[in-house]
Amino acid sequence: MKFSQILFAAAAVLTVSGAQALEKTTVVLDWTVNTNHTGLYVAQSQGWFQAEGLDVEIQPAPEMGAAGLLASGRADFAFSYQEEILQSRAGGVALTAVAAVIQNNTSGFASRKTAQIRRPKDFEGKRYGGWGSPMEEAVLKAVMKADGGDSSKVTIVNLGDQDWFAASERNIDFAWVFEGWTVQEAGVRGLAVDYLDLKKLNAVLNYYTPVMAVNQSLIQKNPEKIRAFLRALSKGYQFAAQHPEEAAAILLKAAPELNAPLVKASQKFLAGQYVAQAARWGEFDPKRWNAFTSWMKDNALIAVLPAAESLFTNAFLPAVPK
Repeated sequence: MKFSQILFAAAAVLTVSGAQALEKTTVVLDWTVNTNHTGLYVAQSQGWFQAEGLDVEIQPAPEMGAAGLLASGRADFAFSYQEEILQSRAGGVALTAVAAVIQNNTSGFASRKTAQIRRPKDFEGKRYGGWGSPMEEAVLKAVMKADGGDSSKVTIVNLGDQDWFAASERNIDFAWVFEGWTVQEAGVRGLAVDYLDLKKLNAVLNYYTPVMAVNQSLIQKNPEKIRAFLRALSKGYQFAAQHPEEAAAILLKAAPELNAPLVKASQKFLAGQYVAQAARWGEFDPKRWNAFTSWMKDNALIAVLPAAESLFTNAFLPAVPK
């Protein structure tokens, strides 16, 4: 970039921010960069955060978890998921979801065709690769019981740092994956898989993942910052939904280490998932949220049932388009 271009860019930033310094804002990822995050990178690249007066810094996922940074006040926003919001709140940490990044749960169980897993009952006698969460056992039990299966007949293997492709060749038969990433990668590799969509197995398990979360202290101290951030972020995800090829190119420019064919395939899949049936990007359905919250309590995954109105809100989202 030439010096004259740098001066022009600096002048533009001052203009959109009303000649005032941009407000420092930190966003923490929940995992390595992937297409769940595309809208964030689009908004950043297009200058939409700057136009809202925000200087946004994107931080990688920390070992302690993004929720920990929010709880400690060291981040303004973080990618999270409904389960984490519920468990954090039950543990006394005041986190609130302010936008649904993807409208539906796009996760489920994947297996190679050779494993011959066509339904949850087929999990019997098979090896499940997971990460040792009580949530996994509860979900396996629920979907297998509904199909006449016995989850005690499943061997649970801790995957550690193995990915699904390596583990399914060696020591597991199936695992819980995201359709928008692992299943798309299987397609790119030309690998035939069987996939059981979790929300189709049990509608209550159509919970929100991922979500954009904040600490309630930010709601109390600086609600306008949340509105400004979500105005820009909403534009980013709407762009990704409407222009998946261009959005994929933006993400790959920000994270060139990613597999380009996978990003393009994943972006095409998620284009129809960011908004889906909702009236606008980011909107929560209270019935769906509350149904899963009750399921978590009924399955002893949370000890108390937090007040729903403190867990999520649509109040900071841009107005529904006319």
